[in-house]
Amino acid sequence: MPHLLAKLKNVPIAIIREILEKDKAFHAENNMFLEHLWQNADDENEVLFLFRINDIDETKALIHKLHSDALIQDANANLPGMTYLK
Repeated sequence: MPHLLAKLKNVPIAIIREILEKDKAFHAENNMFLEHLWQNADDENEVLFLFRINDIDETKALIHKLHSDALIQDANANLPGMTYLK
C-alpha cells in the first residue's frame, strides 16, 4: 500500500495536529488517511506526518494543485516536503 510522508518545518506540532484534524474529512474524500504524526527528536522545528494513500499519481496531482494554489496566494508559503513511498 502506498504512503505519503510529509515533512514541515517551523510549525508547532500542536498546530499541525489541529489542522490535520480539521482537514480529516477532506483528506478522507481524497483517499488520504493519516496514520502517524511525529516531532523530529533532533530538530524541534520539524514535524513529520504519514498518510496511507490509495494511488500515488492521484495524490501527487492533488498535492501539486493544492501547493500551486497556495503559492499563488503567498509566494513564500511554508509548504511541507512530500515523499511518496511504495
